[in-house]
Amino acid sequence: MTDVTAHAARILREVFGYSSFRGQQAEIITHVATGGDALVLMPTGGGKSLCYQIPSLVRRGVGVVVSPLIALMQDQVAALREAGVRAAYLNSTNSWADAQAIERQVRAGELDILYVAPERLMTERCLALLDAAELALFAIDEAHCVSQWGHDFRPEYLRLAVLAERYPNVPRIALTATADELTRKEIVARLALASPRVFISSFDRPNIRYRISEKDNARRQLLQFIREEHAGDSGIVYCFTRNSVDETAEFLRQNGIDALAYHADKEHGTREEHQSRFIRDDGVVMVATIAFGMGINKPDVRFVAHLDLPKSIESYYQETGRAGRDGLPADAWMVYGLADVVQQRRLIDQSTAGEEYKRISTAKLDALLGLCETIECRRVQLLAYFGEASSPCGNCDNCLSPPEEWDATEAAQKLMSCIYRCERPSGIAFGAQHIIDVLRGQRTAKVLQYGHDEVSTFGIGADISAAQWRSVIRQLVMLKLLRVDHESFNVLRLTAASRDVLTGRRSLRLRRLPERAARERKGRRTANRSPEALAGVANGGTTAPHSEPVFQALREWRRNVAREHGVPAYTVFHDSTLLEVSRVLPRTLDDLRGVSGIGATKLDRYGERLLEIVRSAAAPAGAGG
Repeated sequence: MTDVTAHAARILREVFGYSSFRGQQAEIITHVATGGDALVLMPTGGGKSLCYQIPSLVRRGVGVVVSPLIALMQDQVAALREAGVRAAYLNSTNSWADAQAIERQVRAGELDILYVAPERLMTERCLALLDAAELALFAIDEAHCVSQWGHDFRPEYLRLAVLAERYPNVPRIALTATADELTRKEIVARLALASPRVFISSFDRPNIRYRISEKDNARRQLLQFIREEHAGDSGIVYCFTRNSVDETAEFLRQNGIDALAYHADKEHGTREEHQSRFIRDDGVVMVATIAFGMGINKPDVRFVAHLDLPKSIESYYQETGRAGRDGLPADAWMVYGLADVVQQRRLIDQSTAGEEYKRISTAKLDALLGLCETIECRRVQLLAYFGEASSPCGNCDNCLSPPEEWDATEAAQKLMSCIYRCERPSGIAFGAQHIIDVLRGQRTAKVLQYGHDEVSTFGIGADISAAQWRSVIRQLVMLKLLRVDHESFNVLRLTAASRDVLTGRRSLRLRRLPERAARERKGRRTANRSPEALAGVANGGTTAPHSEPVFQALREWRRNVAREHGVPAYTVFHDSTLLEVSRVLPRTLDDLRGVSGIGATKLDRYGERLLEIVRSAAAPAGAGG
């Protein structure tokens, strides 16, 4: 172990309270601390922050962290100060007096880490401040924002290349949770990183359970999911439109769920208030557009739900990665339908971007649809997208309740023939619901209006449910054997590839949608939310006895401390730390010293009080808990 690595390990233990590095952390920290540039891809909750925080403490000077979100800066600074680190932020929330005081601290070398918004960093005033300071490093968080192929492109990030020109001897580390090869290359080029080492950690988040199913009254499905599996938990619900956000939040509130809405149309003060409540309080569900979430540091989000299809696997991975940052069990739950596919394709087609952008966006959407419709392990397919090989996880819906595959060649032929015969007499094409009505022999007003009860395909698909037909259509669209013509009111049309299926040259095996009762029965699970189960996941899968009264007493004490300090509860201690204390039942400060997440500053500040709570709360139940 080098002197730098040993120094870093000592900071890890004494400041942050962790006994060892995870994965590539030690290698990344040593490389940056010795002056090297780096690009780090590490999943949300994988420990990215330590990869620049510790080098900032190892090196002389102040570490400057470029962060796109005010909430992230505030939370990380609060957590660092709780750990005894001299940290501050400069953004639009600072008063003039506060900003001046922080600038004086920077010039005097009295700060270890400074968080700065990219817009503020690029001002002449801020650059002049940095010119006058001793700089340890630059960290560019959420670095995918620099790439037009990324999922959160932000033009202000493009100006960050000036750091390489102005401060050539200061190491820079760019970090993100998601970036395919194209995005990685663009990050390196646009930030002008100097021969950076690229560190790619495993993208796997084994504590997250992935579940995707057909949309069928999405809000009722969501309510059932929350009530049965996440009552009282914090969660995020993503919707595509602002109206849907407001309506879904109101629906949840009317049904007893503490839900808030967040989107760009909300008044600024309301958005800030809702975000603050979500971060600081337990059991709040945030319903939001994708305007919410990047940089959210709340570790105890127990689920992320999608009521609409994201635009790519990168977006899906980034958004679902906001669940379970503490390593405890969490759910990524999504429902989607054909309308979602149509909507996303329409956005791509109507974009004013160039053909190359449209081509890549279409490929990304197709990859996501493949993930939705696969009959294989979802985690295997998700990781394969990022170039990582894996084996079936045993913790996604397809592994837990394997879907049935069926020979759908004949059904596809019936469907294609029906589309052709309905369009042929009048030249008018029809949407999915009308085609399904004809196939199932439904004499609706529209079917009778066009005389489609007389076509040869009327009623030939009555043995297949409407839901299953929708699934077939969705999969055929994904395979480009059908297309949805959104310029003509979302009608179904055959493609050139349809001919091979119609003539029997191509056979199809598709995912069979289970019957509704079976689907609901298989889709549900009784989640083990007990502290033993949660602590087991946090400690590598080994459940251990604990004291529930101690755990609850510690949480109540933490809530009061957080309120007194004006910070989120998890910046004081994570649940996983309190669970470990309630398991160990420490009697001395030395016993506490070995608990993960309790560094020297927190031990001095809170140690005696923790021991008092353990003694008091454990006494009625006995020392064994």
